[in-house]
This record gives sequence, structure tokens and C-alpha cells, in this order.
Amino acid sequence: MTDQLKMRLSEGLPHPCGATWDGKGVNFAIFSAHATKVEVCLFDPAGATELARVTLPEYTNQIFHGWLPDIGPGQVYGYRVHGPYEPDAGHRFNPNKLVLDPYSRAHIGELIWDPAIFGYTLGAAEGDLSFDERDSARFMPKSVVVDSGFDWRGQPNRHPVPWDRTILYELHVRGYTKNHPAVPEALRGTYAGLAVKDVIDAVKSLGVTSIELLPVHSFINDASLLEKGLTNYWGYSSIGFFAPDPRYAADRANSLREFKEMVAQFHDAGLEVILDVVYNHTAEGNELGPTLSFKGIDNLSYYRLSSYPAKAGAATIAGIRGFRIAPLSIAPATI
Repeated sequence: MTDQLKMRLSEGLPHPCGATWDGKGVNFAIFSAHATKVEVCLFDPAGATELARVTLPEYTNQIFHGWLPDIGPGQVYGYRVHGPYEPDAGHRFNPNKLVLDPYSRAHIGELIWDPAIFGYTLGAAEGDLSFDERDSARFMPKSVVVDSGFDWRGQPNRHPVPWDRTILYELHVRGYTKNHPAVPEALRGTYAGLAVKDVIDAVKSLGVTSIELLPVHSFINDASLLEKGLTNYWGYSSIGFFAPDPRYAADRANSLREFKEMVAQFHDAGLEVILDVVYNHTAEGNELGPTLSFKGIDNLSYYRLSSYPAKAGAATIAGIRGFRIAPLSIAPATI
């Protein structure tokens, strides 16, 4: 399969970043200023078996890109990024580690905490300066190609509520709907549950102009919590700023569409939807954390690093290239 894809692979476009389906195939584009090669890995629908691995053929303005025909929405994929492994210089490339597309709109699967997800060898005398050769793919969640088309019924032309007139109601998607009597039991804890008309009417009756959702971006359960039999309730360990967490979807295979439908229902009711976003850290943590996405794609570019060369690890997200966000901003984002 890989040889057949290579023969049909074309250069594609450097924009937009992410995996973009055009009806005939998918354009892959990803930023990395210091990588030497990027491979896109295609998986079976369950994300369990790697079916093909293809090198993106073009590099334009620090964007690796390529177009593959005859694949589309539902295709599971990830990246392997090649480059120098020089932690003292801020580089932590390790192609043995499958990484999530930071621009993907959907994820599948959950992270399994295994030593293989770390770019260095746990317990090695050299610490995070060591290099781990184990393949992490079977322990990693994966990115999914989506159909981004959606009928917003003219809603993008709406006018946001001025800040001096904004009245926020902050809520947690799962917590608010889990035991809500107006939500059918099968939809409790989900985006679809929050979109139930009686729920929206109840929120609007409070006199608010906007709801602010506690983090809904794809996140991981921290190992320290799992060891205690707990989970990450609040979601402040983001690993996909453009992907609604599928665990909050009643239909996990269509988490993005379900999320958009929920937002559209609130817009129809005259309410804004604002997302609580924290950019000062990600689920990859510091230099001792796992390699899940940004760290393996271009640690030096995606993160603000310590001034101490021996500890040039991930500290804070320092302005994601191609993302429409303000560097280090913790202001909510309006949808």
C-alpha cells in the first residue's frame, strides 16, 4: 500500500495546516522549522494497525505538505517527525514516537501511559538526554480526518456581545448535563445533552448573554491521577486545541459535528459560546514529560524553553505557528 501511495502522492499545498479533505483526497500540512523529514502514517479505522507510511514531499515556508488521493473523512493518521535529537539545543525529534497533528479537528482513542511514549529512556543515567527507540504508536491516541463542512445558517455574520454587556455563565459540559433531569440518560455528559432545548432555555432564563465552557479541547488523563483511580475532570491538560474531546460526544465518531450542532443551537437561542483555553502549558509538561505532539514536531518552535541549555524542555506554549491565538494568552475564545 505504501508504494502505491508514493506513486500517487503529489506536492499539495502548504495551507491550511492540518488534514484537509477536498472531496478527492486529503492535503496534509504541518509546520516545523527544524525537522528534516515528516512522515504521515495511515491507520485502520480503530487506530490499531499502521497501514502505510508516506513522506510528505514538499517544504514551503517551514511547512511540510503533500496530497494523497482516495482517502477522506474517517481516515485515522499520525505523524513521525525526523530531525536532530539534541536536548541541550532544544531539539527533541524522535521518529519512533507517533505524534498527534496539532491542527487536527478530531481524535480517536485514549493515551496509554507506557514508557514508550517518552522520547527518552525512563530510568537512564543520562535522564532526558538519552534517546528511546521504542515505537509508541500502539499507546497513542490518533488524529482523524474530518469533513469540515457545516451549515451555520449565516451565523458567522452575527455580532458578538460587547464586553461591557456580557454576562457569563460558566459550566462544565459533563458536570452540568450528567444528572440534569431534562437530558435523556443516553445523552448525559455530552455535547448533544447540552444542546437539548430545555437545557438551553433554562440557561437563557438566567439572563445571561454567553456561556463559557470549561475546557472541551482534547486532553489526557494524567498518570498521577490514574494511579489513584481518578480522572482529569477539569480538562486542563490539553493536547489538541482544535479537537473537541471525543469523550464528551454521544457519537464519538462524529465529535466535531456534534460539537458544532451544540454551538449552533445556542446561537439560535441568541447565546454566545465562549471556550476556556489555557495556552501556558500542554499535556506534554516539561522536559521530563511524554512526547505526544508539539514536543516531537518542533520543540524549539512550539514551546518557550528554559534559559538553561541542559534543561531545554517544554515549559509554556509560545505561540502556535499557524494558530489564530495570541501567544501565552489565557483569554477565552469566542465561537
